[in-house]
Amino acid sequence: MQIKPILAAMRHHRAGTLLIALQIALTLAIVCNALFIIQQRMTRVSRPSGVDESNLFVVENYWADQSSPQRIDAQMRADLLALRQLGSVQDVAPANSFPLHGSGWDNFVKTTPDQIRSTLDSAIYFADDHTLATLGVRLIAGRNFTSSEVGSQTPPDPMLASEVIISKALAKVTFPQGSALGQTIYVSGGNRPSTVIGVTDTLQAHTVASWMNNYAYNAVLLPARLLTDRTFYLVRARPGQLDAAMRDAPKTLYAQSRMRIINRKDGVLSFAQVRKAAYGRDLGMAILMGIVSMVLLAITAAGIVGLTSFWVGQRRKQIGIRRALGATRHDILSYFLTENLLIGISGVVIGAVLALGINLWMVTQFEMARLSLAYVAIGVVALLLLGQGAVLAPAMRASNVPPVEATRSV
Repeated sequence: MQIKPILAAMRHHRAGTLLIALQIALTLAIVCNALFIIQQRMTRVSRPSGVDESNLFVVENYWADQSSPQRIDAQMRADLLALRQLGSVQDVAPANSFPLHGSGWDNFVKTTPDQIRSTLDSAIYFADDHTLATLGVRLIAGRNFTSSEVGSQTPPDPMLASEVIISKALAKVTFPQGSALGQTIYVSGGNRPSTVIGVTDTLQAHTVASWMNNYAYNAVLLPARLLTDRTFYLVRARPGQLDAAMRDAPKTLYAQSRMRIINRKDGVLSFAQVRKAAYGRDLGMAILMGIVSMVLLAITAAGIVGLTSFWVGQRRKQIGIRRALGATRHDILSYFLTENLLIGISGVVIGAVLALGINLWMVTQFEMARLSLAYVAIGVVALLLLGQGAVLAPAMRASNVPPVEATRSV
């Protein structure tokens, strides 16, 4: 197959050739970055929280009577005791926030009181001696809180916990040279030290926001019940009894006191619902990018089919002449496939440069990761195969043009 006649024909149809090449380039650039975004988003969505999600649910409780923190504390303890008596419930703990909640307390952690710059940021969870069992998070070192160590406090009170439990991610960064047990950290911004008495396995922070990516698994557990106008009850149901526990919990709480508000719509959420809400934007973006990619690929394939069909219609007499001069069907088929391949190669070369350029812009504007060259390579191969597949049908029709076409004047 000689390339010169193909190049001459492409120069003769310069506008159509350029349009298809640019369409392939734009499709490659967008699809590569879209697939990269999809991979990044789905990686975020699949991150483990570290808790027993299949059996965990959350009750969001607002207090109708907020006149006395002591009254709230007494009612919380009564609620916890009542919930633990339910046959469908394995354990219960109060919380100010929880993994994937979306909001909560976070604070800087220091290893010395006079540090000018904090070591790193961390989620702050108020916990009791039942919190780890309720979440299904295991200790990998040290011990749990005892009931006597768990107190109560209001938001204005300073965080003065003498003992804390931290996540393994926080322990690894804060004390990279050895064990965190028995070490001292400062989490209140003041000079009151807290001794690390335990280290948990994986425990995710309360937010999945991008600014928290570097601290996604940093957590500090403080032994206290936080007394505010709202509290969360984390409830771990017995295996297979999640639905029953979710029905029974609000009834039990109202039986303890009617001076509370539990929203009927979203006051009781399973952790599956919590995860869906936390990563809703990521899933939506992944779906949108997937749709955009499919539409662009379909439009590009349709453009190649349409333009090649148009060229076949214009060249029927020339094809007939070539057939009359001895060209085989395979020769005609190879001609159009080669022509389309050359257009595709020029398009993917431009598209690869454009894909990297778009990603570089997104890196500077949105703090995204750099596009892996593997995505560009996969995109190049996919677009070339798509182009060859799209041109195959009109090329087959061209190869079936009979030699008699050469004798027709119209």
